[in-house]
Amino acid sequence: MTVTRLFWDDALTTYDFGPGHPMDPVRLRLTMDLVRAFGLDARPGVRVLAAPAAGESTLGLVHEPGYIAAVEAVAATGIPNPARGLGTEDNPAFAAIHAASALIAGQSVAGAEAVWAEGGHAVNFAGGLHHAMPGQASGFCVYNDAALAIARLLELGAERVVYVDVDVHHGDGVEKVFWNDPRVLTISLHEHPRTLFPQTGWPEETGGAAGYAVNVALPAGTGDAGWLRAFHAIVPQLVAEFRPQVIVSQHGADTHIEDPLAHLAISLDAQRAVMASIRELAAEHADDRWLALGGGGYAVVDVVPRSWTHLVALSAGQPIAPETETPESWRAEVRALTRATAPQRMTDGFAATWKDFDAGYDPADRVDQAILATRKAVFPHHGLLL
Repeated sequence: MTVTRLFWDDALTTYDFGPGHPMDPVRLRLTMDLVRAFGLDARPGVRVLAAPAAGESTLGLVHEPGYIAAVEAVAATGIPNPARGLGTEDNPAFAAIHAASALIAGQSVAGAEAVWAEGGHAVNFAGGLHHAMPGQASGFCVYNDAALAIARLLELGAERVVYVDVDVHHGDGVEKVFWNDPRVLTISLHEHPRTLFPQTGWPEETGGAAGYAVNVALPAGTGDAGWLRAFHAIVPQLVAEFRPQVIVSQHGADTHIEDPLAHLAISLDAQRAVMASIRELAAEHADDRWLALGGGGYAVVDVVPRSWTHLVALSAGQPIAPETETPESWRAEVRALTRATAPQRMTDGFAATWKDFDAGYDPADRVDQAILATRKAVFPHHGLLL
């Protein structure tokens, strides 16, 4: 039986930019409550663990010492440091900004260590803060836990790591950290930079180690069929060719049609399908070593808890059927915490189907244009046919 380590600490909800900020920590609490309501935390093979916060030496695997000191100073004084992206509209200053960010990073790094040492899976749905740069906060992200987890894997001796990012926003911070490192293949599927922050992630951005940064820039309005078509036209081929020892994936739920900050039209069912595909890729090509992280997601009641509960269930090899009703106890918790009405089922009611890109290219279709642009930019570097 594959072991799944679910990293959770109630203190993760102290990563809180304050009232009115889109990244409401209630999304984390409601996710863990839904995981517990389904009994996933007590299933065979599931271990719920809490790791300590990442220390300065660990944070220093990715972040500049001056930046870490700047975060600590903002935490201590409350004085903004906009030159470092701290105390801005996106990243307001708060007293726990260092401690909470380091705690999130600690869970992802511990997950990476466990997967490398013992195999199996690890999940930190509080993680996936993929925009943070070595010397600057960006896009609601202070410390880049995804990059730190990968850096720790490399430090432990990993020679090939694949990072798959399906957040609606380009995984720019992780890409930047490993831009020149051919040991890490970063793959990001995201809304086109013409229409969404951070305005990077063009298909021509292929890395200093050419071909090891992969960007699939999808047009605004892309739905399930196009999103899944793009994923299956790019990701499995590259993973199979690269032969990673570990897959690290970021599962931002903000691709969803109801997300208020972006413009894709993806269902919960398609998100679940991609999670299942990544699990299969890890089993087939990475000796079943898989670290799965959360990310963005700002429909904090209707989407995020269901999406990441599916992630935990799939990681544990105990998937929840999409038509399953959400537990009444959880719906009551949603009402108590948010005064909102919780979703009734674990599905949006979509089939999550797609047509294989290799069965026929439509030159007038903008999704197919995006797929072909990425293939042309990257596939030759890996000896793959367009």
